[in-house]
Amino acid sequence: DHYLESGKVTSIHNILFALNNDTKGAININYNDDGSLSINSPFEGNYMRMADQLKGNLLTNTNQPLILRSLYNTAGLQFVFPENIIKGKFEIVKSDDETTQQDGLFVKISSNGDSKVVGLLGAKGIVNTPKKIRVDNLDFSLKYGSLEKTLPFEIKLNDFIAEKYPGTEKSYSSFKSKVTVIDDSTFDYDIYMNHILNHKGYRFFQASFDPDEKGTVLSVNNDWLGTLMTYVGYFLLYLGLLGIMFFGKTRFKDLSNKLEKVKIKKESMIILMFLFSTVFYSQDNLEHNQSSIQDSGGRMKPLNTFASELLRKVSKSDTYKGLNADQVLVSIIKNPISWYNVPIIYLKRGNDSIRKIAGRNKKEKYASFVDFFDENGSYKISSQLETAYKASLPNQFQKDFIELDRRVNLLFSAFEGKILRIFPIPNDFNNKWVAFPDVQPKDFEGIDSLYVKNVLPLYLGALDNDIETGDYNNSKKLLESIRGFQTKYGSEILPSDEKIKAEILYNKYDIFKNLFSWYMYVGTLMFAFLIFQIFYENKFVKILVLFSKYSIVGLFIIHTLGLIARSYVSGHAPWSDAYESMIYVAWATVGIGLAFGRKSNLTIASTSFVAAMILMIAHWNWMDPEIANLVPVLDSYWLMIHVSVIVGSYGPFTLGMILGIVSLFLILITNEKNKNKINLNLQELTIINELSLTVGLIMLTIGNFLGGQWANESWGRYWGWDPKETWALISIIIYAFVLHMRLIPGLKGKWIFNLMSILAFGSIMMTYFGVNFYLTGLHSYASGDKVITPNFVYYSLAFVLVLGLFSFFKYKRYYR
Repeated sequence: DHYLESGKVTSIHNILFALNNDTKGAININYNDDGSLSINSPFEGNYMRMADQLKGNLLTNTNQPLILRSLYNTAGLQFVFPENIIKGKFEIVKSDDETTQQDGLFVKISSNGDSKVVGLLGAKGIVNTPKKIRVDNLDFSLKYGSLEKTLPFEIKLNDFIAEKYPGTEKSYSSFKSKVTVIDDSTFDYDIYMNHILNHKGYRFFQASFDPDEKGTVLSVNNDWLGTLMTYVGYFLLYLGLLGIMFFGKTRFKDLSNKLEKVKIKKESMIILMFLFSTVFYSQDNLEHNQSSIQDSGGRMKPLNTFASELLRKVSKSDTYKGLNADQVLVSIIKNPISWYNVPIIYLKRGNDSIRKIAGRNKKEKYASFVDFFDENGSYKISSQLETAYKASLPNQFQKDFIELDRRVNLLFSAFEGKILRIFPIPNDFNNKWVAFPDVQPKDFEGIDSLYVKNVLPLYLGALDNDIETGDYNNSKKLLESIRGFQTKYGSEILPSDEKIKAEILYNKYDIFKNLFSWYMYVGTLMFAFLIFQIFYENKFVKILVLFSKYSIVGLFIIHTLGLIARSYVSGHAPWSDAYESMIYVAWATVGIGLAFGRKSNLTIASTSFVAAMILMIAHWNWMDPEIANLVPVLDSYWLMIHVSVIVGSYGPFTLGMILGIVSLFLILITNEKNKNKINLNLQELTIINELSLTVGLIMLTIGNFLGGQWANESWGRYWGWDPKETWALISIIIYAFVLHMRLIPGLKGKWIFNLMSILAFGSIMMTYFGVNFYLTGLHSYASGDKVITPNFVYYSLAFVLVLGLFSFFKYKRYYR
């Protein structure tokens, strides 16, 4: 759109247009006394009225009526006047649309008393044509926005490839640009996420691509010397921070020496106990479950995994009335109608409206599929869903209906069999697999078409007979034939037999869910034994403490093996999503506790208890333990480096928080008789707390700078004030203050340090959880949702304040 100002001449694509200003060589538009418009063109042309396709000629240097909403074609330019003269003022104003790409800049130019205000548009990545004005007989050319730079070489795009996860339409696994660099020595190169082109100091990054997947968008920077100097500085910083723990006369080493003096007794014997049972499994059962399925995200998984995910998403449980997930899936496939009236759909607590619609009372946790349809087959929650999906920021009430709708539709897809994508389409370019109801005539030919149409009904029939006879050979052979069909046409993406067996075992033993209870039992008992030991020395109690200690060592080994197993099954580091990061933080917490545990049994007990709490949160209903494919930006070795360090730092901080609580609790139970003994334990825990926070601060700082390096290697910038980056910096500042409070006379002492180690953990919670839900950025998983802060946050804060207040009076009386 272009606007012609009355009395002015405007150049549009090098053709002059004038409104109410007869100018030689321009297309003159004039407003007549009778209110009509006329056109006078120095060029021949034609026009066509769009409403009725009326055509006519535009004569040279002749006044003709201007026909609105008609397509004029003259001087190689096509244009339309959509409406009559508009009376008003043309200026740049702020848009209410936050997605507007350009910014506005207003500049006032003055010369000898003559001045004009000029509005300019511009933005990063946009180069506008200069705006020319005249002030006091001086000509000015103004432009705002990006600068154009000419490269010393050329880049030609040969092909752009956007790879999707198998069988998906919009879930991209990677995208890359195949280019040719045209220079003195021409060469080809592939640019994709985390794989940049570096040539003559210019670095090209894969930024985005056109929706039609035919064009690419690259970002570029030219700062090789700055990058080199920055990386050298980072490396020296890492060495310096790590050196705090190992070299010279540092606070860290001084605390370690003090801890040795405080410790009265220490054990020198280290025993490793493996507390996991021998794994027995039936080879036949494994082979019976070796058929694979392609999920909606393109991940290939065993049917056993798919069945457990389906049941968990619909019912929020791993079993249903004594049936495991495999049995539920087979039953639904065999006789879906019988499941229409089965109450299996989970109803979230607190939303009585959903229960009322479903006809269930407040105590019932589940509803059936037919509960959400009336006698006419109408969907009962359609009106609520229409309101919920239209809301830009749905509230919790609306989100409950959206979640319910997803569960109902997922179950309906299972009834129809559309989620059972077990048949690979031969020679499909994206390795798409389909379910039996979605098979198209063009997908399979000849005997393959006949096989796909009949194998599933044959299997279900054979299974009915096998159930009656108790001999499952017939159904097993049909399953093996499906596996053979998958191998024949889908071997390129089919998981190996070993990986399928490993995933089935991983599902069967559900290591992390079971570890939660064992960590809780052992940690709580050990903590009780240690508190009892403070008041009463007993040889039997010492044996129980020692047994508990090495039990936790054994559980940590199982925890480690579980992470290795998940990494093997998923094919990537086990800390790529919220659930994985939680189980990794629990592992890091126990690991750092055991590192200091040789000098403090209370530390080991505390870390076991807090690891149990973390694993418990990880298995709450709102956190999905499903193994998923990586998004392209995470498919990098930097995931191993950056995320492992920065998320691992949460372990020491979590240990510091729990040690702070234990320390205040010890202060609270102090009396004249146990003062000396508790004082030794308090000194020990406070020293370990400071050591732990120091390790956490070092890891968090290094991890933050490693994240800057990753960002620079992925999209060419170190720091973008993303909320996650900003809150990581805030956490660094807070913990640096906590560790240096001892230098402030009024903030010295064990009580204030332990209290602050608890309160400071709030910054970690905000960095880890809050950013994901409350703020918007690269690291936000649920931004845009209307989030209600859980009540336990307020209860936890009240608990800490009460504990801090009462322990302060005891500390003042016995220790100050």
